[in-house]
Amino acid sequence: MLKKFLGAASVVMCALVLSSAANAADYNWTFQTSETAGEPGFINKQKWADSVKEMSGGRIEIEIVPIGAVVPHTDTLEAVGSGILQGHLTDPSYFAGKDPAFAMMGNLVGAWSDPFELLGYMQSGGGNELFRELVAPYGVHFIGAAATEPEAFVSSVPIRTVEDLKGVKLRAPEGMVYEIFTKAGAAPVALPGSEVFTSLDKGVIQAADYTVFAANQAAGMNDIAHYPLYPGFHSLPLIDISVNKEAWDGLPEDLKAIVNASVDTFILNHIYSVRKLDAEAVVKAKANPEIEIINWSGDERAKFRRIAQDEWKTWAAKTEMTQRYYDSVIKYLEGRNLL
Repeated sequence: MLKKFLGAASVVMCALVLSSAANAADYNWTFQTSETAGEPGFINKQKWADSVKEMSGGRIEIEIVPIGAVVPHTDTLEAVGSGILQGHLTDPSYFAGKDPAFAMMGNLVGAWSDPFELLGYMQSGGGNELFRELVAPYGVHFIGAAATEPEAFVSSVPIRTVEDLKGVKLRAPEGMVYEIFTKAGAAPVALPGSEVFTSLDKGVIQAADYTVFAANQAAGMNDIAHYPLYPGFHSLPLIDISVNKEAWDGLPEDLKAIVNASVDTFILNHIYSVRKLDAEAVVKAKANPEIEIINWSGDERAKFRRIAQDEWKTWAAKTEMTQRYYDSVIKYLEGRNLL
């Protein structure tokens, strides 16, 4: 009797193991993002990973982890190339210390007033080709570029014109953004994002280049800094969606097509979902009589862009790649009356 029971149990266990193996993904990947868990961008990236699993019939399973979960945000490029991570969805500006072209391609401050302008350049102005060439030596395959709404600007003092930036102590990341605000007359301070709220609250800074309006509102930024600038005028970062080159090359062609299609869908979904969240956050902000949302005129935006353009030229001269990128962007903007 015992032999019969053990025999039956073995059959059941074997069936379970075979069933589990049949349901296991063929490819298990980990992608690190540049957001903390719970931010709108992080949630959208998780939804993208879910869509890849569904579209591939479970053959590809992607775990999305927040900023710093596996490696520091500045190190994901090498981590993806070496296989520590299989991919990332991040702002390539973080890699400016490796090559100044990453700073320009990641966030050409003042260049874009709408995410579709940036995506139009990437897809039809040569941007995708240049970026793919830039990351290739790192063992990384660039799948595609996404973008979000222009970042809003947090401020505890009214900034209605470029002139009003003069002397304002504002948080800005080091590099191109920092230099452009300096040339505009502001007094930038390099602070990590984790210190922005406290620094604003204590008056260490008066304003901050931070993130999109919805995230600022959700974090309570506008409740302590009552003069947000929206729509944004300065910053519209690129989102680099890349994967380890060997992992990509090892994918069957049908799965490559599925991943490419999923990224195309993610790009649109991300823009429109953040746009919706921004609109809802603006309604909430306007309900607070202490908050005044400032929208710069076209003339003031043009003044800021002219200041930014001088810095673009400075960065363009750094390497052959930065010059090629600068030339292609100028050609694209001029050809569409966007400059």
